[in-house]
Amino acid sequence: MCKGIQHNSDGKMGEVLRFAVVGVIATLIQYGVYFGLVLWLIPTLAMTIAYAVSFAFNFVASTRYTFRVKASARRGAGFALSHAVNYVLQMLTLNLFIWLGLSKQWAPIPMFAVCVPVNFVLVRYFLKVKK
Repeated sequence: MCKGIQHNSDGKMGEVLRFAVVGVIATLIQYGVYFGLVLWLIPTLAMTIAYAVSFAFNFVASTRYTFRVKASARRGAGFALSHAVNYVLQMLTLNLFIWLGLSKQWAPIPMFAVCVPVNFVLVRYFLKVKK
């Protein structure tokens, strides 16, 4: 086993794995809501509603399970700020992939591939920052 790499559930590797679990669930929630709504709404509005539903789940799960920190106004504001950046990035990439010719049902797949890693870095920073 390499020194310096933590493999236990309290280390960074455990944090990444917990983020993945929460992220997969939040992404499935978001995509499921989007997929149902995009039949009746324009993609941007469908994704906005889906994002809001997923956001609520994600904040609770990220504070309690992923990063194991107490929810606070400061962390909530940081989480919201990181997700505001992520939301804008998602809207830009979703519409880019639709513009490039992907169907509105499948355009979120590459969008998530771009946005999820960026979101991890932002959320981790805002929830783990100590001041």
